[in-house]
This record gives sequence, C-alpha cells and structure tokens, in this order.
Amino acid sequence: MSTTLHNLYRDLIVDHSKRPHNFRRLGGRAMLAEEYNPLCGDAVTVYVALADGVVRDAAFQGAGCAISTASASIMTEVVVGRSPQEAAQLYAAFCALTTDGGDLPAGVPGVLGVFAGTRAFPSRVKCALLPWRALRTALQLRGCEPATKPAVCAFSPL
Repeated sequence: MSTTLHNLYRDLIVDHSKRPHNFRRLGGRAMLAEEYNPLCGDAVTVYVALADGVVRDAAFQGAGCAISTASASIMTEVVVGRSPQEAAQLYAAFCALTTDGGDLPAGVPGVLGVFAGTRAFPSRVKCALLPWRALRTALQLRGCEPATKPAVCAFSPL
C-alpha cells in the first residue's frame, strides 16, 4: 500500500473516531443490541430502525478504541437504505476483508477498505468487528417487539 493511501486510511479512521457519525440513541421502534469485548473493554450498543424492508436509520453509543468507534461510525452510514439481507452481506464482506484478506466484492462501499490493515493485528480485528456483530444481532431481532433493555451478547473470538 502506498504511503499516501496508508495516510488517507489512517486519517479517515482518526476522523471517524474523534467525530463519530450517528453517535446517538435511536428511540421509537428501533431494535438494539449490545456487544462487549472483555479483552480491551470496548462496549457498543447499535440501534437499527427498519421501515418498508430497509434500514431507515442506524446509530450507536458506547466507549471504545479508535478502531471500534470508527468502524461503528462508518458502519452506521453504509447500512442505511439497505435491506437486512444486504446488511448481512456487508457484514460477511467486512469479516472477510479483516480476517481473510479478501478484496471487497462489487457493490460493497470502498470506504470499508480502510479496515483492511487490521487483519495483521488480530486484537484490532476484534475491535473492528465489534459493532458489526451488534448490528447482526440487532437485525436478527427483526419482527420482535422493540427491546426495552439491550440484548447483551458475549463476545466470541473469531
């Protein structure tokens, strides 16, 4: 990777970690899920609002390192307007990118590529995947009444 591209990726992650997008609670009929990484203390709650079969809004709250915060921030942007099935495909593509080193498939937002370098650092992969795991859990709650308290899911290693 060129130095310029590496610096761009680093700057994008730093920007999203310092000024996270969609860092807020969603009320109403939003579904939510919480994930926690006991290895580093990162914790995130992801909120998802569905309407007409697509994600109409996504947000998150929590405390974590720059990687997990930036991952949550970017994730909440790229899932809006997608069906739960498309969000699941993004999750699978993100997992492959950060663990297997695969390229992003067509139709997957290129901005997710900023996390490709995490695969060299397994502990950072867990940070990057944390909000995505919460998203996956929240979307599995589809069709249920909105949760009054978070569904806490134990973090499982890759």
